Amino acid sequence: MNRRNAFKFLSILGLAPLAARVQASTPVVAPEVVDRKYWLKVLVKIADPLLESLSKGELRKNMPVECKQGMDADRRKVTYLEAFGRLMAGMSPWLELGADNSEEGQLRKKYIALAQKSMKMAVDPQSPDFMNFTDGGQPLVDAAFLAHAILRAPNVLWKQLDQTTQQQIVSALKSSRVITPGYSNWLLFSAMVEAFLLFASEQHDELRMDLAIRKHMEWYKGDGMYGDGPDFHWDYYNSYVIQPMLLDILGELMKHSTKYEKTADTVIKRAQRYACIQERLISPEGTFPAIGRSLPYRFGAFQLLAQMALQHRLSDELNPAQVRSALSAVIQRMIEAPGVFDSNGWLRIGFFGHQPNIAESYISTGSLYLCSVGLLPLGLPPSDPFWADAPMDWTSRKIWSGLDFKADHAIND
Repeated sequence: MNRRNAFKFLSILGLAPLAARVQASTPVVAPEVVDRKYWLKVLVKIADPLLESLSKGELRKNMPVECKQGMDADRRKVTYLEAFGRLMAGMSPWLELGADNSEEGQLRKKYIALAQKSMKMAVDPQSPDFMNFTDGGQPLVDAAFLAHAILRAPNVLWKQLDQTTQQQIVSALKSSRVITPGYSNWLLFSAMVEAFLLFASEQHDELRMDLAIRKHMEWYKGDGMYGDGPDFHWDYYNSYVIQPMLLDILGELMKHSTKYEKTADTVIKRAQRYACIQERLISPEGTFPAIGRSLPYRFGAFQLLAQMALQHRLSDELNPAQVRSALSAVIQRMIEAPGVFDSNGWLRIGFFGHQPNIAESYISTGSLYLCSVGLLPLGLPPSDPFWADAPMDWTSRKIWSGLDFKADHAIND
C-alpha cells in the first residue's frame, strides 16, 4: 500500500492524525542533499555562467536581461552590477576559506581566480564590462552588496588584489555617494559603502553609518523585527538587507571603537530571535510563506539565518545541524523546480520555477543572484558542526510529527 492509500485507509478508521504524524516524521531530504557537496553543486551552478562571462569581459554580451515588459532599457543599465555584487555577497565566505590541496580547495582556487578577474573587469573604466555605480538609484544597492562581499572576504577580494584594482574599487564605491538613499532600508546601503571605506583605511563618513544605525533602532517593531522605514512591511527585507547589514556594519565599527558596543549587543540579540523565527517558517516539506516583495530572490530570504550560522551566533535552541537540514530542504525544493535556469544556465525570474509575473518592476536577471546569500554557511569549514553533525529534523518537522515541544515566546528588549 503506498503512502497516499495508507493515509486514506487510516482516515476511514479515524486515525488520520496518526497518519499525518507518521507522514511528517518521514525524512523529506535525501542524505546527499544535506551534504556540503550538494550545496557546492548549487553554488557552482548559479555562479558558473556569470563568472565565466565576466572574467573574460563578456557579461554584457552573454547575460540575458529578463524583466517586466517596458523596463528593459532601465534594467540593462543596472542589472550587471546587481548580478556580480549579489553573487559575491553570498559566495565570498566560501572563497575566503582559500585554496588547499583537497578537491574542494582546488575548486575554490578556480573560483577565487574567476572572482578576482571578474572584480577587475567590474571596476576598470577601460573594461567592456565596467559597471554602472552612479546612474539611477539602483547602483547604490548593489555597490553595497559588493562592499558587503569584500568585508566577508577581506583576503581574496581585497588583500590579494593588485593596488590598481584596489584603488579602482575605492573609486567606484565612492562614486555611488552621488545617489541619495531612501528613508528606509536604503540607508544601510550608504552605510555599507562607508563601512567598506573604513575597512580599507580610506576617507569615510561615519555620519552615514551612524544615521542608518540610529534610524533602524528607532524603527524596531519588537520581537526581532525592524520596520523598513517607519512602517512595518510583512516581507523578507529583515533578512535580505536589514539585519545582515546592521550586524556587519556594526562589526566593522566595533574594530575601531567601543562606541557602539551596547547597540551591537542589542542587534545580535534581536538577530538571534529573528533567526529562530526564520527557522520556524520552514515547513516540514521545505516550503515557506510567499509573502511580500522580492520573492524572486528565492532562498536569499534566509540570509539572516544563514549568516547567524556562519558567525556561530545561533541561539541555544537552534542546533546547527537542524538549520543545515532545514535550509537544505528549501534549497533543494527551489533550485530543482522546473524552469529555474534557462538553457544556458542563467537564473530566470520566479519563486518556484519560472514565474515572470511574480516580479516587481525593479526585478531583472541580475537581481536573482541574491539567492546566493542563502548559501553563506559554505564559509564554514567541513569540520564545523554545521556540516559534520548528523542531519536533524527542524522545528516544524518535530512539532508536526507530534513531538512534545516547549512553548515559543517573544523577546522583550
